[in-house]
Amino acid sequence: MRDVRISILAIVAALVGVGIVMIYSASAIYAYSNMQDSLYFLKRHLIYLILGLVLMLVAMSIDLRKIKEWSKPVMLASMALLVLVLVPHIGKEISGAKRWFRLGPVNFQPSELAKIAVLIYMADFIARKKELIKSFLQGYMPAMMVLGATVGLILLEPDLGTAVTVSVVTILMLYVSGLRLSYIIASVLASLPVLYMLLFKVAFRRRRLMIFLNPWADKRGTGFQIIQSFIALGSGGLFGVGLGQSRQKLFYLPASHTDFIFSIIGEELGFLGTASIVMLFILFVWQGMKVVMASAGMFEKMLSFGIVSTIALEAIINIGVTAGALPTKGLPLPFISYGGSGLIFHLMAVGLLLNIAKKGEAVH
Repeated sequence: MRDVRISILAIVAALVGVGIVMIYSASAIYAYSNMQDSLYFLKRHLIYLILGLVLMLVAMSIDLRKIKEWSKPVMLASMALLVLVLVPHIGKEISGAKRWFRLGPVNFQPSELAKIAVLIYMADFIARKKELIKSFLQGYMPAMMVLGATVGLILLEPDLGTAVTVSVVTILMLYVSGLRLSYIIASVLASLPVLYMLLFKVAFRRRRLMIFLNPWADKRGTGFQIIQSFIALGSGGLFGVGLGQSRQKLFYLPASHTDFIFSIIGEELGFLGTASIVMLFILFVWQGMKVVMASAGMFEKMLSFGIVSTIALEAIINIGVTAGALPTKGLPLPFISYGGSGLIFHLMAVGLLLNIAKKGEAVH
């Protein structure tokens, strides 16, 4: 498992390194124009990176039994923060969404903590319930109540992307642990009316969905961002136009250093650059699943599975959005996008994964 740990570290280091370079490339001109400092976003990103590395080291060294014991308090604390962020004058509102706390020079997004809290809680829940996880009243219902409360609070921010990610990964964890497929199918069917309301009865989401089907129907409005993403990816060709030479980052592609940084990678580094990023994520999942398979305890197995699944799903959604395969959704590309607390908690999750791998190495 030592080789696996080194591989995971190397893959994450490569992704973070690409992120540092591409954030500066994508944001420098915008930052200079708006903040009179071309390094504005890069410096803030490095602060988040340092905080993330500290938490990663803590997560790597802490006793996993302590993490298991803290699963309920951490879950309750994360839910309390999700409530608190909705309180006027406490949570910071940006573009109509209340998702952040302002902590000095950095923003903290409690839904990022909630993602890890749910993973830890569900891993502990599954480990405690064992065979009872197949029971409707003792396994399925308690898990769904915790998931429903967490997702409901995240939707109030509103943040549909994170809510979907948390829901899908939790269901996957419960399924691989033995939850009956019939319960999952019933959950999906029961959630369809809610999903319909969220997608079609909320104006901005309905517009996004319609534009996803035909971006050129409103090419100067809602469809502008995804069309610019297409242009960026198409302009890159096989080898790209060159690092730092993107035209779309020159005030054409919104969120070029955050949610749509993959498009800038495609433009500047070409198909070879984007294919390399996709390959790194595939390698991460491959090495991560080795940790899952080598884990002796159910808690460790489920937690590592949840971490790998979350990062993989977020990468799929982000890349799918930039390529026009999925409707526009505000999820950053793990380890690469400028995303603040997202980077911090992704690195913390990697620290937990490496901790589990180290324990698996000791067992074997």
